Amino acid sequence: MSKLRFRVVETAFKKKPVEVAVPAERPSEYFAKYVFNKEKMFRYLPSKVYAKLTDVIDNGAPLDRSIADEVAAGMKKWATEMGVTHYTHWFHPLTEGTAEKHDAFVEHDGKGGMMEEFTGKLLVQQEPDASSFPNGGIRNTFEARGYSAWDPSSPAFIVDDTLCIPTIFIAYTGESLDYKAPLLKALRAVDKAAVDVCRYFNPEVKKVVAYLGWEQEYFLVDEGLYAARPDLLMTGRTLTGHDSAKNQQLEDHYFGAIPPRVAAFMKELEIEALKLGIPVKTRHNEVAPNQFELAPIFEECNLAVDHNMLIMSLMRKIARNHGFRVLLHEKPFKGINGSGKHNNWSLGTDTGVLLHAPGKLPEENLRFITFIVNTLMAVYRHNGLLKASISSATNAHRLGANEAPPAIISSFLGKQLSQVLEHIEESTKDDLISLSGKQGMKLDIPQIPELMIDNTDRNRTSPFAFTGNRFEFRAVGSEANCASAMIALNSALAEQLTEFKQDVDALIEKGEPKISAILDVIRQYIKICKPIHFDGNGYSDEWKAEAARRGLDCETSVPVIFDNYLKPESIEMFETTGVMTQKELEARNEVKWETYTKKIQIEARVLGDLVMNHIIPVATQYQTDLIDNVYKMKSLFPAEKAEKLSAKNLELIEEIADRTAFVKEHVDAMIEARKVANKIECERTKAIAYHDNIVPMMEEIRYHIDKLELIVDNQMWTLPKYRELLFIR
Repeated sequence: MSKLRFRVVETAFKKKPVEVAVPAERPSEYFAKYVFNKEKMFRYLPSKVYAKLTDVIDNGAPLDRSIADEVAAGMKKWATEMGVTHYTHWFHPLTEGTAEKHDAFVEHDGKGGMMEEFTGKLLVQQEPDASSFPNGGIRNTFEARGYSAWDPSSPAFIVDDTLCIPTIFIAYTGESLDYKAPLLKALRAVDKAAVDVCRYFNPEVKKVVAYLGWEQEYFLVDEGLYAARPDLLMTGRTLTGHDSAKNQQLEDHYFGAIPPRVAAFMKELEIEALKLGIPVKTRHNEVAPNQFELAPIFEECNLAVDHNMLIMSLMRKIARNHGFRVLLHEKPFKGINGSGKHNNWSLGTDTGVLLHAPGKLPEENLRFITFIVNTLMAVYRHNGLLKASISSATNAHRLGANEAPPAIISSFLGKQLSQVLEHIEESTKDDLISLSGKQGMKLDIPQIPELMIDNTDRNRTSPFAFTGNRFEFRAVGSEANCASAMIALNSALAEQLTEFKQDVDALIEKGEPKISAILDVIRQYIKICKPIHFDGNGYSDEWKAEAARRGLDCETSVPVIFDNYLKPESIEMFETTGVMTQKELEARNEVKWETYTKKIQIEARVLGDLVMNHIIPVATQYQTDLIDNVYKMKSLFPAEKAEKLSAKNLELIEEIADRTAFVKEHVDAMIEARKVANKIECERTKAIAYHDNIVPMMEEIRYHIDKLELIVDNQMWTLPKYRELLFIR
């Protein structure tokens, strides 16, 4: 091991676990300590203001700006009592991250001094520079005005000394420049459409809520080793690195004992998350070494998205307290599992969960089947769009890699539910739907109680699997904003439920009984959406061929997949539901193509730097040492014996020469290919050029670098290897 690398490794391993100050209270006592939730609102707001604000939050009532000053005063009073000195509008621009600009609670008092102030105007609206964020051409430098506007449905919270106010972000001309604005519109659309359908079964239903439970997978790496890998530092993944002899093949890491250093990190993360009202519940080792998972209790979708963005920020911050860096890239290490962010999605009303079965009454089961089938129809009609909603330059490394869902959207339902749909499809009369609940399983072990077996199995190869009372959208990437997938899914379902009601109402108007009309339409839909229903092995080559025959979107090029946003049926869906306009969709695609290009561009530049400043110098130095050894052998031994003894070294010398020449030649070619691609003005065409030309070159270059890693003296290799990066000590 080289001296430089030894120093890095030693520094990383000398880090001791940080002592975590565990609050004396139980979690329930400090939960949401730093959140301006209803309990704080009730204490700090006048009763009339509290009533109006909770009506906005609970029922979607229009926000009365006349109450803004009183809300701001109460919010500031609470925040300053908590030691807060600044506030910020906290929003989700099209960067996959969050944005914030901090302002102090100070104004001139007119007498030469300062006073603390926070008005309703500052709470409700601010003006970030819209041209400085990705906007797809909607805003230019000479017309940069944009607005952030308060979202009361997601409570304000405190981070350090700053009051963070969740907001939407729109252009001066009204177009959304963020994820939250279209998400709120999608949730409103699915609420309205679902309530109309629910009233077939219960006229008292007033509201339908979309729920989200995300599962956040991530890797931890020692901070010192991370700093010694320029590729991890700048791209979030290793652009070179040969497999470790031991990785995940023994399947001993999954659900294994959590290493003490990691447990200390998890404990601090959970404490800080709970204080911010994030209801974290589950933690465990994931499949790959150094990979872990965190999951909360289900929440309303908009709030869940905010909490996921906040938890990723917390993870990065707290990891450094423990000598770690968090990797949220979908595929930081080649050859082992990547990280996803499973989106468990469901619908509920003010009277119960819509996707929960079996019910006590046949009508409840019919309602359940109605929403299941309409969800399948939405996913079938827009399967390409749903794939586009989770596609990115980073997630492309993970999908379809026999460890994550394939890059083809399909839905797993399980044996019982599949049989129910088949029965409805084949029946010609209005049979009452019967669904059985959990069945008991008795084991021949006296000490073990009877197990209750779910009526659906799990299918890890399915991108969109039904798992009992929810669908699990498994294809979402670990560093993605959940809102992207949730916007597409909820919008598609809103459109589908609206059409379902129109179809049923048309039959009712012709005199058909309500239940009969509902079943007739469901029967028709089951036949139409059958191609999206697949309960088998999504990893198999046979499924890829079958999916193509079924007409499902099988495209694998990320820039081309993005085209789904601009298909006529997608534009119509987003516009009729009021979620996004064609102009907004076109702008977002410009951002997506540009982001794809920039990420590959950065990776290619970093790889070129590694080749010229790490790989070739080290390989050449080792080659020189071998050559020197050959000459010394010839001076020490007779010619025949020297030739025999140095034969292996000569082979290595030749292999190093061939591989370094290949790497240098292809890096030069890659640079020229980038120059050609960079001259392309069309963002879509440029992104395709990077996908088709640059990415394959990077893979070819990596192959030879990884072979050199196995040859070159370990003492000389300057980059920490997988066997060092992947096992926390």
